[in-house]
Amino acid sequence: MTVITAPRAQPALRTRTQSASVATQIIALSARSLRGVVFEPRTLIVTLLGPILLVSVLSQLLGSLSTTLSFPSGTRYVDFVVPAIMITTALQSALGLIISLLQDMRNGLINRLRTMAIWPGSVLVAHSLAGLVRMVLQLTVLSIFAAVVLGFDPPGGILGTAAAVVVSTAVSTGLGWIFIALACQLRHTELVQAISGTVTFPLIVASNAFVPEAGLPTWLRHVAAFNPVSHSITAARELVLGHAPVGQLLAALAGAAVITVVGATVAIRGLSRPG
Repeated sequence: MTVITAPRAQPALRTRTQSASVATQIIALSARSLRGVVFEPRTLIVTLLGPILLVSVLSQLLGSLSTTLSFPSGTRYVDFVVPAIMITTALQSALGLIISLLQDMRNGLINRLRTMAIWPGSVLVAHSLAGLVRMVLQLTVLSIFAAVVLGFDPPGGILGTAAAVVVSTAVSTGLGWIFIALACQLRHTELVQAISGTVTFPLIVASNAFVPEAGLPTWLRHVAAFNPVSHSITAARELVLGHAPVGQLLAALAGAAVITVVGATVAIRGLSRPG
């Protein structure tokens, strides 16, 4: 008598996917996002040239400000403006995060990933990490160019410049998660870009980025004093100039941490929402 046994069930692909850790998911998705930059040299060149062109133009146009009474004594303009461009580059990098994320939403990649057994936050963390890698590359190239071509040689040296990069990274992370949360909630490319650009522009202009607060008109000086970007720029600038701005540094890092947590929470909930 022949005994017929039921065929052994094959392990589903979903089970295999579940075995991948969250770290593995994030690394794989981050590598995918970075490949778009590595294999698209035109995008990489434009990304690197932006901060270089900005520091070149500003150092030539506004370099004479270093001789005015409102300018910090003994500070060259290039040493004054490079930390500010680091922070503004961080803001622009955060703004660029939503473009790649919304592209993935439009082409259906996000919907496909949501059907897989992965943590929803992995997609967003991967975009954030890929953006940070691009930004650190931008700031490294900017610092080297400013040192070689424009004579950037601040009292803080390499350590101070590296610390300013860390502050810029924290600022970019916090604001980037706010923009990611906005994209996950609204899911409308033109609207999200318009809102983000509208928010970013006054944060940069109404600050102490390119002119010392003492040299600003009275009303704008008060605005700059309450602008969180001004505090981040001050922290980065003081580090580059060889000072230890403990208060501004802690405020910038703490503020970025709080914004990151809030933004990430809202973003993950928004991505998990159907529709």
